[in-house]
Amino acid sequence: MYPATPTPLLASLLVMAGGAIGALARYQLGRAIGAAVGPAQAGAFFWATLAINVIGCGAMGLLFGWISRSGGSAEGLRLFVGVGLLGGFTTFSAFGLEMMLLIERGATGLALFYAGFSVAAGLAALWLGLVLVRGLA
Repeated sequence: MYPATPTPLLASLLVMAGGAIGALARYQLGRAIGAAVGPAQAGAFFWATLAINVIGCGAMGLLFGWISRSGGSAEGLRLFVGVGLLGGFTTFSAFGLEMMLLIERGATGLALFYAGFSVAAGLAALWLGLVLVRGLA
């Protein structure tokens, strides 16, 4: 199908195709969950985002568990599914994988720092963006 180590062009195409599918899957699943829980519940809590993040993390675990068991020679699959599809579906799955890798390496303190800093810095950046744009309005 494709070489063990894809060329940069093929790697980019794999990520792009997977990303398009993942983004569409996120949108459609979000719509379906919103319809299932109803507008009041969908507005009261972020059920769709929670479900997408959990599903994405589970899928990332399955993917990387499978890649590990198969000898780790599935670079095209990693790019298409892990980076592209799951990246388009939810970047939380990559965050979850990186956290687990740090914990497995015995760097629990670094994993906790990464989690705390990621959340705090992300919220601070979002707040700053809101303030900047709302100040311009």
